[in-house]
Amino acid sequence: MTFALSLAAVASGPVHAPTAKAAERDGRLTVLGALKAELLRSKEKLALPGEPSAYFIRYLVRDYNEQEIGARFGAVIEDSRQQARHASVEVRVGDYKFDNTADDGAERTFDMDDFERYDPPIVAPLENDIEAIRGSLWLQTDAKYKQALSALHKKRGKRVTEVVEDSTLPSFSKEASNKHIDAKLTPTLDHDLWVRRLKLASGQFRKDSKIFDSTVKLSVSHQVRTIVTTEGTELVNERLIYGLHVMATSRADDGLLIAHSKSFYGGKQEDLPNDAALARSTEELMREVAALRSAPMLDPYNGPAILLPEAAGVFFHEALGHRLEGERQNSNSEGATFKGQIGKPILPTFITVLDDPSLSTVGTISLNGHYGYDDEGVATRPLVLVDKGVLRDYLKSRTPVKDSPVSNGHGRSEGTADPIGRMASTIVRSTKQVSYEKLKGMLLAEIRRQKKDFGLIIADITGGQTNTTTYDFQAFKGMPRIVYKVEAKTGKETLVRGVEFVGTPIGSLNRIAATGNTVGVFNGFCGAESGYVPVSTVAPAILISEIELQRTRRALERAPILPAPWSAAGGK
Repeated sequence: MTFALSLAAVASGPVHAPTAKAAERDGRLTVLGALKAELLRSKEKLALPGEPSAYFIRYLVRDYNEQEIGARFGAVIEDSRQQARHASVEVRVGDYKFDNTADDGAERTFDMDDFERYDPPIVAPLENDIEAIRGSLWLQTDAKYKQALSALHKKRGKRVTEVVEDSTLPSFSKEASNKHIDAKLTPTLDHDLWVRRLKLASGQFRKDSKIFDSTVKLSVSHQVRTIVTTEGTELVNERLIYGLHVMATSRADDGLLIAHSKSFYGGKQEDLPNDAALARSTEELMREVAALRSAPMLDPYNGPAILLPEAAGVFFHEALGHRLEGERQNSNSEGATFKGQIGKPILPTFITVLDDPSLSTVGTISLNGHYGYDDEGVATRPLVLVDKGVLRDYLKSRTPVKDSPVSNGHGRSEGTADPIGRMASTIVRSTKQVSYEKLKGMLLAEIRRQKKDFGLIIADITGGQTNTTTYDFQAFKGMPRIVYKVEAKTGKETLVRGVEFVGTPIGSLNRIAATGNTVGVFNGFCGAESGYVPVSTVAPAILISEIELQRTRRALERAPILPAPWSAAGGK
């Protein structure tokens, strides 16, 4: 995961069939027109003799325009620009109650005949050639329709021999159609300014000869997503992300790798740090890397800890969020930690958790997870997941879940992956808030109550991961970078290194004892079956009465033998 991202505001309005002049002015309308034309043809004519036609078809095209400039040790190492267009097709045969999709969310199994099957390309032409774009959709639609028919027959056959849990659940939820076109976004970049800025910032790392690798990189990512469905949905949505990443790598004397970074995101280049701010952030990163090199190693630990807002955000994302994703409640291969728990307590009563993709900012900070319509064309809305400790809903795509039969606008994907229920902007609220000073006092009291020599404060974190499947244990892991050991007697804080926190979800979530009274934002990207999607968490600091830390995996290698060529010793 990484940090903050912003989407520019969009304008809404009805979608009409584009005129030739309108399409010429706005190439997006040409793409939209191509999708609508091919969809109409498929809807009316696509059927094999004696077989049902598709009851639902979704066409999605993503246009990517990416720019990157990178510098290392004062020199440009990358200056590139790329464009791509991908097309994906979803075809459903049967009806909303029973169609070709799997009951348990399992992937389709392959037999030897699959090796002879032709897979149509997902890459669509970059040029706005209507017939060429339609051709990409035509081949995919043909293949998807045939696969859907085969899957429907197999599913009917399996119902004869296998017991299906929740067999009365519909296969697909009916949702309102939406028509919306975003205001057109045009990426702007002062190329020469950023080349100079990146060279200056990356050159600062020459001051520390023990930093053997470093990069300062600017990225500009512009995406245009076009969706049409046989239900009448027609959407053109845009996303523009400016990112700035400062990274440094060093090695402690004992051989442990020290990798540290800071990232910044915005909806325009002016949201990123200017010369002075970037210089300060780079200097701060260098000081932290130097401190981590000399920090003592921490042995495995079990006891109380404070997670500052960024770390708390990752904690909720990994321990709770992934386990509330809708498809995981249906799959036989998932642990389904909270399946059937709607209306039951799963968190302390002072905690409320919601997910709100419609929220674009918290204060002046843009939220990574903001969007207006999900990848199935469903409009977003605020969603209460946990209310005062009680589970109220799951993160839902259009795949029904027991006690939650309709979508709540969280069907998300990237590239050409199929959408599933995913987090967007997850917000943690608390009615048991205290100042940070009091929270630290409560930490010290808990340390002494447990007769521990010290507790921990986890301040900065690089990300996390979790396991939700049945074939392995239910656990999550966070990878902190800045951890302080807090002495029980004095409250003195000492930087330590070499650990990561681990835990089981139900136990860890219910050990939250209190929260801070201010929130922080952790913005990033989350990877799962449907791809890497932008996400946010907004959370306060939390006090956990018991958390477990294990040693990180370590490759104890020697630092470079010779000093850096620009160091005082390197030129001799």
